[in-house]
Amino acid sequence: MKLRHHIAFLLFAVLTVVLMSCTPEACFEETNAFLKATFYSNETKEKKTPDSLSVTGIRMPDKLYDRQSGVQPCLFPLDASSGTCSFVIKINNIKDTVIFQYSSYPHLVSKECGYTFYHRLDTFFVRNNSFYIYRSSDNVTTANEENIRIFY
Repeated sequence: MKLRHHIAFLLFAVLTVVLMSCTPEACFEETNAFLKATFYSNETKEKKTPDSLSVTGIRMPDKLYDRQSGVQPCLFPLDASSGTCSFVIKINNIKDTVIFQYSSYPHLVSKECGYTFYHRLDTFFVRNNSFYIYRSSDNVTTANEENIRIFY
């Protein structure tokens, strides 16, 4: 009789552990790796938020920013399947195209959140040299760190 109680308790304990291990957990971590750009004054070399910012991704359906003020930093989504992304940036009345070239690799965020893609910034071009861009970090991750500085 005692053996039956022990077996029943053991089966109950195993079933409880199995059911608890299959419970989905919530993901509270950032899963999108954006290229983060901070704006600076070309004259004073100090951080300066633009009065108006418009950003459109070339071959992207929607504008990322449409004459918005107070944007600091600006987040650029990079396409992991491409390796190149182009954006038309208009800061106040200055407009230019920036082309980013990068490599992408998968990164495990957590068991609950799964995988995302991180990027390594290889190079960038400003078509008409209307802006000066300084690269502060090559690694585009989910961390809250600046990747480039745009001087306007």
